[in-house]
Amino acid sequence: MKCNICQNESTSLFVKKVLNKYDVSYFKCGSCGFIQTEKAYWIKEAYENIITSLDIGLVYRNLYLSTVSQAVLTKFFNDKARFLDYGGGYGLFVRLMRDRGFDFYRQDKYCENTFAKNFDISDLPGETQFELITTFEVFEHLEDPISEIQKILSYGDSILFSTELQPSGIQLGNWEYLALETGQHISLYSFETLRQIAKIFNLNIYSNFSNIHLLTRKKINQNVFRLLAKSRIASVYNILCARQPSLLQRDYNFIKQKLNH
Repeated sequence: MKCNICQNESTSLFVKKVLNKYDVSYFKCGSCGFIQTEKAYWIKEAYENIITSLDIGLVYRNLYLSTVSQAVLTKFFNDKARFLDYGGGYGLFVRLMRDRGFDFYRQDKYCENTFAKNFDISDLPGETQFELITTFEVFEHLEDPISEIQKILSYGDSILFSTELQPSGIQLGNWEYLALETGQHISLYSFETLRQIAKIFNLNIYSNFSNIHLLTRKKINQNVFRLLAKSRIASVYNILCARQPSLLQRDYNFIKQKLNH
């Protein structure tokens, strides 16, 4: 099988039971280390519930990611610009970031926008560009990562994203991030995979070498990025920096005006 990232040869890694009923083959690239499943014939069934019942960390994750994102955007980007959360689910992250003063919008064609209504990409002109795109817990779901990343980059040239990198010291077959019960994690990355993706798109890659990563044309300090990807350090940094005024009241007035017309 050809690697979905670098097109080099991938060899059989193991077979695992997915959705408690399908024997699925996993393959690993000998060049960039990318792990992919066989063609995901079970994927429609896997997404009968977009947000799975096992995703009990959704609220905690959004709180953590909003803290880290605030620090990264304040340090390395124009924090008064416009931002997009790609694959933004219910819109909780967008609402949190707007409450923190960042002009965020949501994109997700598969999930209902519950928390960020009126601040969806469909509420903006089609040619809108963004200072940075966030996309959290999305990369591992992609059947064709390169083409999807190309779509994301059509909105702007910096992507802050989360996905767990392949761990060392444990058998990959026992890795919980395979998420066998849900069947949605079909693409699994090593840092070398991310380096290859950066090379394909002529971007720089920065990482905490665990779960938070940044693809961008900017050149930034890797060590500082790695520190700000830690929630405790990000929290302290956010306190020390001048805080953006919340958009909560402005958004309330905007929505109220729309409802009265």
